[in-house]
Amino acid sequence: MSIEGSRIAVTGGAGGMGRAIATMAAERGARVYLLDLDPKVAEVAADHHAAGGSVTDITAPASASAGVLAAVDALGGLDVLVNGAGWDHPALFANTTPAEWQRIVAINYLGVLAVTHSALPALRESGAGAVICIASDTARVGGWGEAVYAGAKGAVVSFSKSLAREEARHNVRVNCVSPSVTDTAFQARLEEDDLGRKIVEGAVRATPMRRVGQPAEVAEAVLFLASPAAGYITGQVLSVNGGVAM
Repeated sequence: MSIEGSRIAVTGGAGGMGRAIATMAAERGARVYLLDLDPKVAEVAADHHAAGGSVTDITAPASASAGVLAAVDALGGLDVLVNGAGWDHPALFANTTPAEWQRIVAINYLGVLAVTHSALPALRESGAGAVICIASDTARVGGWGEAVYAGAKGAVVSFSKSLAREEARHNVRVNCVSPSVTDTAFQARLEEDDLGRKIVEGAVRATPMRRVGQPAEVAEAVLFLASPAAGYITGQVLSVNGGVAM
């Protein structure tokens, strides 16, 4: 399961989930590059022993492409892409607006397309590339107050399975890690209003293990799929969810 020497780009790398993945990867000898809309991404990269970081808006294809090119240049190639960026604003669908739909879909799905498309040439060139997309168990079971987000994550899962079929001949594997509620800034934002708090509390009550997940637990699953130990695994969804969906 060693990822020592692997060249890994992580979108959402300055956030809780992405930061946990990047930090764990760097600690295990990988060379890591962070892409994030946060203007402090380069500082986060330096603090967590990453090779660098670029301010990247994955919802803008030109920015996504520039970020990927910066990662490839800094790392001298690319072996693994982790699509970790995500965002949601909890609301019952009847109360949402087209502008909210556009933002949720752009960040959670269209951004995955833009970054992955730009990264494919380098991943193919690596000879054993891997794409890991952070999905969500709402993609499988739905999410009360998260209809648009769940739909976007469902699209990520379907895209990943389809791309896995297309890229297998180039020895590029594509998989998803599917968390439930996890202790990150993303969860903290959900809990800023009453509806989001109800979503989190309901998810914990429905979880057999009766707790939220930890970013490191998700990171372990991501790095397994990034490693040679998962060399014959593609097109799969690995849930890290405490048993909330089986």
